[in-house]
Amino acid sequence: MRILSFILAVMVAVALYLWIIERERTIAYVTKVMAGNETSEPLQTDEEIEVVEETPNTNALIKVVAHHSVAREIDSAVILRGQTEAARQVDVRAETTSTVVSPPLRKGAFIDKGQLLCQLDLGIRASSLAEARARVAEAVARKTEAKSRIPESEARVAEAMARLAEAQVNQNAASRLSEGGFASETRVKSAEAAFAAAEASVEAARSGVIAAKSGMESADAAIQAATAAVASAEKEIERLNIHAPFAGILESDTAELGSLLQPGSLCATVIQLDPIKLVAFVPETQVNRVAVGAVANARLAAGGDALAGVVKFLSRSADPTTRTFRVEIEVPNPDLNIRDGQTAEITVVAPGARAHLLPASALTLNEAGKLGLRTVSDDGVVAFLPTSVLRDTAQGMWLTGLPDEIDVIVIGQEFVTQGVKVDPTFEEQTQ
Repeated sequence: MRILSFILAVMVAVALYLWIIERERTIAYVTKVMAGNETSEPLQTDEEIEVVEETPNTNALIKVVAHHSVAREIDSAVILRGQTEAARQVDVRAETTSTVVSPPLRKGAFIDKGQLLCQLDLGIRASSLAEARARVAEAVARKTEAKSRIPESEARVAEAMARLAEAQVNQNAASRLSEGGFASETRVKSAEAAFAAAEASVEAARSGVIAAKSGMESADAAIQAATAAVASAEKEIERLNIHAPFAGILESDTAELGSLLQPGSLCATVIQLDPIKLVAFVPETQVNRVAVGAVANARLAAGGDALAGVVKFLSRSADPTTRTFRVEIEVPNPDLNIRDGQTAEITVVAPGARAHLLPASALTLNEAGKLGLRTVSDDGVVAFLPTSVLRDTAQGMWLTGLPDEIDVIVIGQEFVTQGVKVDPTFEEQTQ
């Protein structure tokens, strides 16, 4: 039984070999036999087959499959997927410590620019302001007084100068009379003492002038300090009223009545939704096709009417992780139907281009790692043409940078190189 099974296995193997490997020869042989041609060429033995396989035909060409493609003019809009984003969002926070004395506004409320959001307790700030203003008035009065003393002090200086001149004359007269024997030594000494006293009076009067001017300068400094204190007190009072920086919607409730706010504590979050932004990220292969000012259309995942806007921003630096560039599109939203964070399908209008619709499998890389296609010429010679991907669709990829008519190798392109001659089989591409 084992011998019989072995013989059957051998017979099956031979049959499979004749049908698969030598199918054409077997069919030809059977056909000739059925036609009665007994002189037909016998099948080759295993030794003959091995000889044939060891001597391949050097003149045989590599068979490939190619498509004839013609470029078409297409709308080269850049299709992106992004989301809506508020034009502005601000967390309004307290700048001072105090208790909220105003009733809260609830989230979702529409607010105007400058509208009161949180009012804080005044406390002792009013008395501090009044004290600072009183200090200003006091400093102004001191300055007025000091200013009035300056003319008086200057008059005393003039008076002292006159007495000094008189004393000097008396001293000179006494000295001359004493030289002639007409005046006593006592008179001379008295004249000299009067002169010294007059000089001292002048210095005292001058010191009075300096003191008066110094008093006025001190009053000026006091006025400046008091004025600064008034401004600080007024600013502190202004911080008690927290207003909306722009018109928008409350994203959160304002601080509750009676809650204690400290510097940095949140009063409310305000967002601006008109206009609203559409934010997406452009791959580096298409970033040159997007420009600031370009028209863009979008449709929200939630449905509704199509949106129209303009590209307002295109990043100059790529995200280091994704190698994409942020693009922002401004869209009017007067009725505020568009919400923050909604998914949107965005189409950025770009200039038209001529492109070929080809399967992604046709793309290959050359020896330098450049993306492109391998084409075949009329005489069967392979060439490599670099290309750029314009758009990826379910039907295939739109490729640019190619001649208007090309014969693209779609099967076997990985087994040939530029300059190799091939035997192409053409299939018309369905577009």
